[in-house]
Amino acid sequence: MIESIAQYLSEDSEVNYQKDDILACPISYFTEGMRANNYFFGHLEWGQAYFEAAHRSEIFKARWQRATGSWDNKIVVDIGCGPGNVYATVGGSPRLLIGVDVSQGALKMAQQIGYVPLLADAHSLPLIDSFADLVIANATIHHCDDMARVLAEAARLVRPGGFLVTDLDPQASAWQLKGLGLWLRQLKWQPLYRLVTGRLHTTSEARARLATEIHNTHPGDGVTPEMYHEVLEPIGFTVQLFPHNQFTGAGVLDGDRGRAPARVRLCQRLSGINPDSVEAAQSVMCVARRSTVALPAVLD
Repeated sequence: MIESIAQYLSEDSEVNYQKDDILACPISYFTEGMRANNYFFGHLEWGQAYFEAAHRSEIFKARWQRATGSWDNKIVVDIGCGPGNVYATVGGSPRLLIGVDVSQGALKMAQQIGYVPLLADAHSLPLIDSFADLVIANATIHHCDDMARVLAEAARLVRPGGFLVTDLDPQASAWQLKGLGLWLRQLKWQPLYRLVTGRLHTTSEARARLATEIHNTHPGDGVTPEMYHEVLEPIGFTVQLFPHNQFTGAGVLDGDRGRAPARVRLCQRLSGINPDSVEAAQSVMCVARRSTVALPAVLD
């Protein structure tokens, strides 16, 4: 397994096998957020349910196939791959498919569908610069402690002319909720509500899932357009951002934001947010192409 990625490991990396033939780079400090992600996505039952249900729709597939193009014969790195939802949905025949995550249980699942699994900290990846044709991070950045740092690390791996694609991170302006609107949003995590709606089976599962949402629990949490431009443009990326409401396919890249669920729209209206505005779109998709003349990456 290590032979397939040996040439892409940085010289100072310390990558070794753990159980189940998972390659692992030592993580100096497991943050509370990392522990939460490791626990939830590595849980046998919850991880399997997430793999089967999340990001598996035809709408998601159409959006991602339009954004990334074919994965055939490409070197692809999936940051925060979890159990492998994106590849399982989008498909293709990559020349090399590396999945990075902090959850060994999730990586074991991803390995079974074709990923070369690498347990590593997304804030400090043990991989060389500028080797990947495509780097993706789906529903990942907001699960990380330092979102800008993770975005910069992902971008560092992209070769000149290659692409970085991220999606399904909450747009901060959409979640500036207050008053009754905030109360209604927080209600979705309560046990009785989740029992009635069937959103999650148990209170413990709901709490574990919520703990992974590091930048998606308080008013104003989430990503901003400024973060993408400030991180990516100085290192030679052309950045395109597509705010959307998660239930739209390829049309997202033509500016179709779709319509948020009634509950979300109500929460926004009660908070003084126009639910039909660009700023109210729940998520942001970023499609960024690196210049064929790569500039040096600069990390703060």
